[in-house]
Parts: sequence; structure tokens; C-alpha cells
Amino acid sequence: MKNNKTTQKRGKGNSCSFYKKCGGCQLQNMTYEEQLSFKMAKTIKHLGRFGHVEEIIGMEKPYHYRNKVQAAFGYSRGRIISGVYQSSSHNIVPVESCMIEDKKADGIIRDIRLLLPKYKLTSYNEDTGRGFLRHVLVKRGFATNEIMVVLVTGTNIFPKKEDFVRELLEKHGDITTVIWNINSSKTSLVLGEKETVLYGRGYITDILCGKRFRISAKSFYQINPVQTEKLYGKAIEFARLTGRERIFDAYCGIGTIGLVASDKAKEVIGVELNSQAVKDAKNNAKLNGTENISFYCDDAGDFMVAMAEERERVDVLFMDPPRAGSDVKFLKSAVTLAPKRIVYISCNVETQARDLSYLCKNGYRAEIIQPVDMFPHTNHVECIVSLYKK
Repeated sequence: MKNNKTTQKRGKGNSCSFYKKCGGCQLQNMTYEEQLSFKMAKTIKHLGRFGHVEEIIGMEKPYHYRNKVQAAFGYSRGRIISGVYQSSSHNIVPVESCMIEDKKADGIIRDIRLLLPKYKLTSYNEDTGRGFLRHVLVKRGFATNEIMVVLVTGTNIFPKKEDFVRELLEKHGDITTVIWNINSSKTSLVLGEKETVLYGRGYITDILCGKRFRISAKSFYQINPVQTEKLYGKAIEFARLTGRERIFDAYCGIGTIGLVASDKAKEVIGVELNSQAVKDAKNNAKLNGTENISFYCDDAGDFMVAMAEERERVDVLFMDPPRAGSDVKFLKSAVTLAPKRIVYISCNVETQARDLSYLCKNGYRAEIIQPVDMFPHTNHVECIVSLYKK
């Protein structure tokens, strides 16, 4: 682990008081050096058969890295509590401050909890479907310091909402927008469909890899911006761009990696099934004055097949699927489109190994395997695999 000397000195095993109750940080019983060794071994176990695995890229300061914090609200012994769901359950573990969450966000959530009794507002009861506040979501742009607060309620009635928001802003004047989201459904999803902006613009912006991004309540945005810059930098390096390439960005989200890559490419095509994310991506292209990128709301696999039928070609495919990985339909579409190079980013090396097996049986070979520690103290490891067409 020679590249992580600074980090290793800072590691402390089992330094979180919620470690055994919460279950969110599965590796808190290890020093950070041991965590990196564990993740390196895990990557080699699943991906080593495809080629040499480069040394994992760790963090210098692996604490308070999460720019998105969400808390569930409930009751314990007649008292309103806020915190995180215990792993594999819906039992709320009361948490005042978390070692991996943004400190500012934790403070905002604490003060919201303390304000509820003053305004005679209750927390939500999942069993009865009654009550007011279900969740609070806080997003902060680490580069811009813009802060979004989302109040998720189980009812469409919010008594004295103007007074509540005004007092919250008095306590935290750096909040730039407050959103009221209504989720009355019996669901494990945090956010509902209906939302109202109570203060500010209804979104925040942040800067990543020199590009500015607009982030809404429902936008997916990488939660660790420090490591995301390293991740995207390596992914674009592995794509070996010369400025003449046509890039296809599958699962493009709000357009982050496509926009970052656009400076070194001739053209970028981003495809995403989430319509709100596509709307954000188009706004982000305008925000950055990027004219060589287009975004489409569609199934990426279907879109690639249609391109192949039209005899269109792309040089590089970026793919960053959900934890479940890609399905065979998508992988067949990728092989049909036949890009010269595929850069596969994954947060699950097990499903990534499954998908790589398919790609390597159908004309591709892994060239570089680079793990990145995006989620210190958890057992998750992010990995970039660059493949070329044989």
C-alpha cells in the first residue's frame, strides 16, 4: 500500500460508537490500512482472473466524506429520534453525528428534530401510516458550499411551514434551498413524487473536475466528491482519448462523466432512463457551455441496438450501471454496437465480474483494472475496468 502512507497513519479501528448498532460501516473494526488491504483482496478475488489489479486508490482523510445525508425520523420511549436504519431492518438507530457524514448536515438534522415539538409537529409512524416527518435529506456542494434541505412528510398538511423554515434559516443561514417532499405511500423509497420549493431555487450546484453541476432532490450525484475526481480522472485516462472519438455514455445520470470527458472528445452521447436526470443533464450542458454533447431519455441497450442498425459507430463506451450490474440484453447491445474500447465503472465487483465474463467471451479483453475506495469504512469497493476490442 505504498501510495497510501499518509492515510494509513490516520486509521483507527472500531472508533465509532454506533459501529455495532448501525451496521452501515462494516469495516470500522479495522484500521484504514487494513480496510484497503481487505478491498484489494476482494477485488483480486473477483477480477484477478481478467488481469493484473492495480493498487487501490485510498483517501488521505477518510472521514466526513458524504455530501448527501439522509435521516429517518421516529419515536423511542415517547421521544422523537432521528438517525439511520439498522442494517437489514427498519429499526432507527439514533445518531447525533456520524464519522462518514458531512458535519454540517448532521447539525441541520439535529436542529430540525429539536424544532418539531415547538411547532407541535410529530414524526411519522410506519406501522400506522400516521404522523408528519418521515425523513430529512441534506445535500451539500463541497466546492460551492450550497446546501439543500428536503423535508419528507407523510401528509400534505404542513402547519406554520413559513415560520418553521424561517427559524431553521435563522439557525443555519448557509442553507440555500428548502424543499417539501410528500411521500404518503407505504414504501421503502425515501422521496415521493410531489414536491414544493419552500425557499431558494429548488436545486443546488457543485463543481466536479472543473465542471459545474445542477443537483435536484432526486438527482443521483456521487456522494464522495474527493474520490469521484480521482475515479473520473482515471476512467478518462483509460479511455485514451485524442479529441477525435465519439463517446457513448450509458446510465449517464445527470451527465457527470460525459461532460468531464467532452473536453477530450469529438462528440458525446448520453442515455439515461430517468427523465429528471436527463433534464438535469441537459441543464448541466448549458451551464458549462458544452455543445458537443447530447442527452436522450431512453433505454441505453435499445438505443445502442438502434444505432447499430443504422450502421452508426462509437469509439468508446462508458458504462456505470447500478449495483445489480448490466443485464444480458444491455451487454448484447454493447457487443452489437462494437465500440473499440469499453470503460466499465462499477460499485459491485461481483456483478462486474459476471458482466466482464460475457464481454470477454464476445470479443473484448481487459487491459486495466483499477479499484478506488469511494466508501471508506464500508465493505463496498468501486472499480474501473478498461477493455479493448480484440
